Amino acid sequence: MTSTGFGQEGVSPYLPIAEHGLIGDLHSAALVGTNGTIDWYCCPRFDSPSVFASILDANRGGSFELAADVPTRTRQFYFPDTNVLITRFFASDGVAEIQDFMPITDESAAAPHRLIRRVICVRGSLPFTARVAPRFGYGAEPHSAELQGNTALFRSESLSLALMATAPLECDGLDARSRFKLLEGESAVFALDPVSGDVIPHACPQAEAEDQFETTVRFWRNWLAASRYHGRWREMVHRSALVLKLLTYAPTGAIVAAPTTSLPEQIGGERNWDYRFVWVRDAAFCVYAMLRLGFTEEAEAFMGFLSERGTMRGSGSEGPLQIMYGIDGRNELPERELPHLEGYLGSAPVRVGNAATGQLQLDIYGALIDSVYLYDKWGQPISSDRWDELGVLVDWLCDHWDQPDDGVWETRGGRRNFVYSRLMCWVAIERAIRMANRRGLPADLPRWRQSRDAIYRQIMQRGWSPDRGAFVQHLEDHVLDASVLMMPMAKFISPTDPKWLATLDALTADLVSDSLVYRYDPEASPDGLRGAEGTFSICSFWYVEALARAGRLEEARLAFEKMLTYANHVGLYAEEIGLTGEQLGNFPQAFTHLSLISAAFNLDRALG
Repeated sequence: MTSTGFGQEGVSPYLPIAEHGLIGDLHSAALVGTNGTIDWYCCPRFDSPSVFASILDANRGGSFELAADVPTRTRQFYFPDTNVLITRFFASDGVAEIQDFMPITDESAAAPHRLIRRVICVRGSLPFTARVAPRFGYGAEPHSAELQGNTALFRSESLSLALMATAPLECDGLDARSRFKLLEGESAVFALDPVSGDVIPHACPQAEAEDQFETTVRFWRNWLAASRYHGRWREMVHRSALVLKLLTYAPTGAIVAAPTTSLPEQIGGERNWDYRFVWVRDAAFCVYAMLRLGFTEEAEAFMGFLSERGTMRGSGSEGPLQIMYGIDGRNELPERELPHLEGYLGSAPVRVGNAATGQLQLDIYGALIDSVYLYDKWGQPISSDRWDELGVLVDWLCDHWDQPDDGVWETRGGRRNFVYSRLMCWVAIERAIRMANRRGLPADLPRWRQSRDAIYRQIMQRGWSPDRGAFVQHLEDHVLDASVLMMPMAKFISPTDPKWLATLDALTADLVSDSLVYRYDPEASPDGLRGAEGTFSICSFWYVEALARAGRLEEARLAFEKMLTYANHVGLYAEEIGLTGEQLGNFPQAFTHLSLISAAFNLDRALG
């Protein structure tokens, strides 16, 4: 299926990816466009089939449209220090705003998953229209709709929803609509709730909406108040922290990589993946960022997730851990395509599930054990059971580090001897040795040290290319890869070592474009996928840190400030940035926001 992605008169029905804010309740999340439309929402969990997915198919995906019925300008912002999103409409006759939020009342799996949209006219008067058009099961599951009083009931085989409104509703058997006019000081409330059986939630009157608004604001502000960051970039760092918290699945402590699926890395391309799962690497890096800011509860919850739900799969060559899990800890995430959805701007295929679960990515052990090390140091000392689990991982690594794997970038071009994978194996063993020494914990230290030193020597001898004058992507190769920016951050090499400074210069010459960093060159190192991609934002923030650690503070600060200009209007980032500064890939992306936090923290410290 192909599509130009344009409707009547050449106007695209797809907003740019960056023209969205995110709301959520620590169970699921929704994207709200600057036009007032919710075009992505899965209920009741991050990984549930979509209810609204018009961002992936404007005709078949479903949406919740709510906007002024006259020509307007819009502005969107977050209610300060919260994840409550405000979309303002400016017209010739008045000004109004939509307050979008998902109340947080209980972090258990049985909590009500309500989505509230409150419209308030703050000046003059404005007419509004609403169209609520759910399309269940990624737009593939039929449903019915009927009115009961002023509640619209949407019923499908797998999920039923109730839309309660203080404005008049109409229903055509499929969608619900509303037209209303607000005068200054007046408001209207729409509340969307899951329902079970014949039980219909009670109405959501103005007073209840106001109470839930205040409760939700209080929750986010109380949470953020624990932050220990008081540096130069407080607003951006705190927004990134709020994003990472939004991507947490409270019942298990899981942290998803992103709340969306199949937003493309290249418009019209095939690099479209489902990120609504727990990558061990991404979540471990999130733990580091949260610990840096003083949020130890999130780190503890993720450690509990891994201990209780991160199923060990034996001691074979594929490793005791998978690279990713479901938010409930399940290890089967079958990938399939949804051919009935055209994809964002015609970027097919749309995928759900992720086949990368079967990949071997040795670097995850370094990210995980480094986060355990930091939690043991900055949070709470780990338990004896967790030390035993960690020892199993390190013993396995000592036997299996010297083998090809699929790499940090999850390429589908076959296994190679990636330098970054070796680096993170070194990190895993080195951090475990530190913990054992500091706390006197039992370990086969002679064996661990032998493996650690062997990895170090291999990287220095075979991961260094004399011809390129740089550390490279694969052993005994010449292709550059931005992942080696982690070498000084992982304390593998001094940030002023001549070999590292030469590598930094080579990366700057080949992979950096106006502070933006490409992961690698797919033409020089084929990754098994067609098409190109944008610059990778986590690498751009790693580059800032590498410059700062190398003492190049003016360059680092300028690169960081430039990166901040690529954030969207509410401070959110996708995975990648395109040629003209557009956001590409799933949105918002945990990897990008956690690396922003780390770069800001370390640049602040270097600047003094």
